[in-house]
Amino acid sequence: MPSLPGSVVPTAYRPVLANRVFRRLMLGFAVSYLGDGMSFVAVAWLAIELAPEATAGLWVGGAVAAYTLPGVVGALVFGRRLRRMSARRLLLIDNVVRGVFIGAIPIAWLAGLLSLPLYVVLLALSSLLHAWGNAGKYTILAELLPDEQRLAANTLVSTLNFAATIVGPAIAGVLVTYMSSAYVLGLDALTYVFLAVLVARLQLPETGHISVVDKAARGGLGLMRSHPELLGLLALTWFFNLLYGPVEVALPLHVTQDLHAPGTLLGLYWMLFGIGAVLGGLAVGALRQLPLWPVTVGIVIAWGFALLPFGFDVPIAVTVACFTLGGAIYGPFVALSVTLMQAKSPPQHLAAMLAARSAVLLTASPVGTALGGPLITALGPRATLGGSGLATVVLGVVACVLLLGRRRTPASG
Repeated sequence: MPSLPGSVVPTAYRPVLANRVFRRLMLGFAVSYLGDGMSFVAVAWLAIELAPEATAGLWVGGAVAAYTLPGVVGALVFGRRLRRMSARRLLLIDNVVRGVFIGAIPIAWLAGLLSLPLYVVLLALSSLLHAWGNAGKYTILAELLPDEQRLAANTLVSTLNFAATIVGPAIAGVLVTYMSSAYVLGLDALTYVFLAVLVARLQLPETGHISVVDKAARGGLGLMRSHPELLGLLALTWFFNLLYGPVEVALPLHVTQDLHAPGTLLGLYWMLFGIGAVLGGLAVGALRQLPLWPVTVGIVIAWGFALLPFGFDVPIAVTVACFTLGGAIYGPFVALSVTLMQAKSPPQHLAAMLAARSAVLLTASPVGTALGGPLITALGPRATLGGSGLATVVLGVVACVLLLGRRRTPASG
């Protein structure tokens, strides 16, 4: 990678980007995230292609949930064996498994064997070890870089992920208009193979500290019970992610059933959401100057209002603009909620509490996604999107009332 002018790269990122191994990992992550971005559109769209219209909501919900939810099962079932494995092997195995089982989808499609149950099973098997793969990824970064460089490294990796939600859905939205979504998932599988090959060829740490994180997560939950404010923050974040889950299921069906539009519109929705999220994420530095709790709760309420127009028969341009604005609102939430936990946690317990937070939140969005199918069958895509927005507004208002009540006591600050 050629060196960039010092005026272009902020000071905090220069030592991180000077690390050759980290730069090569960034390349692998960028390609893999691009595949993830394409799967935003392709996973749901292939389910729509395969399913009868009467049951499309259930199958789309099942497919999207199968692409994420089994990671929770894998985190629990395989914990005893995998938590002692090195971070590099965890990342490698996860990408091999995802590449193999997602790659089997276009092969089964070409052979004329791809049924809806087989499709859901292949997606579920592909995601079984993904939670451990994510653990391996961030553990590699922690082992590769010194403490003072980890925040910059994590920020760069997160920015790549948001950028992929701009490019990936746009590419997939065009591709699914002219070819089967099964072929797009084949491209997704190749991105995992690329990252697996890159990781296999790199000299990476083999110290295997995953067991420490696993124990910390269990201890962190016990510690959090003695800190009601942090427990409340975790509950707010869990329900916020839960109510986001149905959006991933309802949006593609809203495009096809309510709007009768092609896949390019779905790609446009997610691309503009990603642009908004990147811009919102870049604004986190300015938002940190504001009170963290009010801003965090305000994001929850504002995201709910951004979804409300989907519940009405409004022009497409209105919902596209709202979803773009919603991305800018949603983007900073993770950074702000983590910063709030860092500010309120006892320093000696911070690592354990953050590990517990990650373990608990792993279940929220997949559960919401799984609920999306039955909700769409009962209410329809438009009402599900609007209902998700309304429920999120109510969640934020309840949190606001509780926050104001707590602030009446001198200890809460």
